[in-house]
Amino acid sequence: MYVVKCVLISCSTPGLILDSFGMILISMENGRPPDPADWAVMDVVNYFRTAGFEEQAFQEQEIDGKSLLLMRRNDVLTGLQLKLGPALKIYEYHVKPLQTKHLKNSSS
Repeated sequence: MYVVKCVLISCSTPGLILDSFGMILISMENGRPPDPADWAVMDVVNYFRTAGFEEQAFQEQEIDGKSLLLMRRNDVLTGLQLKLGPALKIYEYHVKPLQTKHLKNSSS
């Protein structure tokens, strides 16, 4: 499992880093966070479960890391058949930052 939920802004657990929102910690793998493009469906499910989203849509739709990184806002809002509020939070606070981080890591 790559992700745990942290309710504290600061956390001194070795090998973990906070995302840009200060809530999700990602374990380090060889000195850097694991690439979401390598996540299996259950890694995606576990990421969102630990972030507080219990929806089964990611598993039902077989969203793996590569699929997650390709998702657009409309895919999350309509394709996953989630309530609007959680869907907006999932996209803005999780999918979009993961995509941005992946693009930065891929280009360097």
